[in-house]
Amino acid sequence: MIKERKILEEVLKEYKQATKKFGRFNSTHEGHSVIEEEFDELWDEIKANSNPMGNMRKEAIQLTAMGLRFIVDCCESS
Repeated sequence: MIKERKILEEVLKEYKQATKKFGRFNSTHEGHSVIEEEFDELWDEIKANSNPMGNMRKEAIQLTAMGLRFIVDCCESS
């Protein structure tokens, strides 16, 4: 559980940084586009057979953070 907690803390940190830098998603379409971009970046790392502890991990953290951002910005009541 310690490993998962550390990862979730990294996701939350990424989420907070992105929200501070870019603000909330303006629409579900914007959220989808950002998530798709992050997924594509992760997929590029997977296809390149990247080191899981390097860029692949970073992209997975970013993708997860954007999923959280989508839930908060687009799926929750204000």
